[in-house]
Amino acid sequence: MNIYVDADACPVKQEIMTIANEYQFEVVFVASYNHVSEKTYGGKWVFVDTGKEAADLYIVNHVKKGDLVVSQDIGLAGLLLKKEVLVITPRGKIYTESNIDTALQFRYLSAMERRGGKFTKGPKKFTEADIINFITTMKKILSKDAGDLK
Repeated sequence: MNIYVDADACPVKQEIMTIANEYQFEVVFVASYNHVSEKTYGGKWVFVDTGKEAADLYIVNHVKKGDLVVSQDIGLAGLLLKKEVLVITPRGKIYTESNIDTALQFRYLSAMERRGGKFTKGPKKFTEADIINFITTMKKILSKDAGDLK
C-alpha cells in the first residue's frame, strides 16, 4: 500500500508522516506549484501544474488498488473508490461505496444553491478533535485493525 496525499489544503501533513513512519509506509504528497513550501514534512513530493484538477488527475493516474488517499475532495473520492482505493478525509471520515453517493448529492445541491445566489458559511472550523479522529482512523487502517472498511 502507498499513501497519496492531496496536499494543497491538507491540514494533517505532519500527522500523516508521523503515522506513516511508525508503520513504515511510503507517502507521496501531490501539490500544485502554487503550494511549494520549505515545509515538506518528509515523504516524496510531486508538484503539478496549477490547473484546478491537476493534483487530482495525478493521483487518479498513479494510484493502484489497495492504496490509501488522504483528500477532502468528494469528487476525487468517488473516482478513487471505483479503483478500489481507500479514501480518508483529514477529519478522519472514510469514504465508502455506501456513503459516497450521498456525499456527492450534497455537494451537487450546495453547488446549485451557490449558483442560485445562496451562500453558506462553508465548512466548520478544523479542530483538535478532527486531528485526533484522523490519527485514530489512519492508525486503524494502517495497522489493519479496522476490519472490513468497504
